[in-house]
Amino acid sequence: MDHSFGSVWTREPRAAKSPTLSRAQIVRAAVELLDAEGSEALSMRRLGARLGAGATSIYWHVANKDQLLELVLDEVYGELVVPDLGEVGWRDAVFAFAYAMRQAIFRHPWVTSIIGTTPALGPNAMRLTDRMLTLFAEAGFQGLDRDYAVSTITSYVTGVTTPEISWQAMMTRAGAGPDEMDAAIRPAVEMVAADYPALLAYYAEYGAVDMSTKRALNFEFGLTCLVDGLAARLERGPDAPRPGLAPRPPSAARSGTAPHSETAARPGTGPRPGNAPADGDGAAV
Repeated sequence: MDHSFGSVWTREPRAAKSPTLSRAQIVRAAVELLDAEGSEALSMRRLGARLGAGATSIYWHVANKDQLLELVLDEVYGELVVPDLGEVGWRDAVFAFAYAMRQAIFRHPWVTSIIGTTPALGPNAMRLTDRMLTLFAEAGFQGLDRDYAVSTITSYVTGVTTPEISWQAMMTRAGAGPDEMDAAIRPAVEMVAADYPALLAYYAEYGAVDMSTKRALNFEFGLTCLVDGLAARLERGPDAPRPGLAPRPPSAARSGTAPHSETAARPGTGPRPGNAPADGDGAAV
């Protein structure tokens, strides 16, 4: 069985036979098609029609659809910016990155279907990974903890935002807005929760807040807890005893982290989550 892997980023550049179609044009058109119609609509034939060119013109730049997906994924990563620690503290930089990633997903909801299945080997992905690892290193994280910290944040953003994307898609199919959908579902929720007074009281209180605000506050709460946890870990070191848990055995694969003076500070010197655009409004962060 052939397990070789051919990435578009290791493909030797080919000089175009004519200047009518460039890789950049292909990527822009592919992103526009995906934004408008979703991942199921993407095909070389559909893309060629959008560009007014044959599929063979696209194959001159990419070997197959998988390589095209590598290109569009890296295009999305190119929208994300990580602030320098000289401009803001590490906590605020993490907040800014997380919100930028969340808004990019809302602008390009199809990306949730290819994150994790499409290799992120492009220049924008490399730049972003390097910036995030450097950010956590400058904050005081060491060794593999830097990678774990990056993974924790990106996994949280995709994990919370992906179900929201699915919910939005369902609302679009139903032709209903978030508050309309909430009102339609509430009677069924109240019926099945009738035997749980505390739960009913919770739903009544929660139902007074509009759905967009609920989701925004939910995201901010979880992200704040994560960053607080990273700050606490940085302050005590990864191998310090954990309350209620047995001490972790020493491991050569782990390395300690030094306390950092900023860990006690709350975010506030840089962009605050409350100033972020409303979820799904398509505004840049």
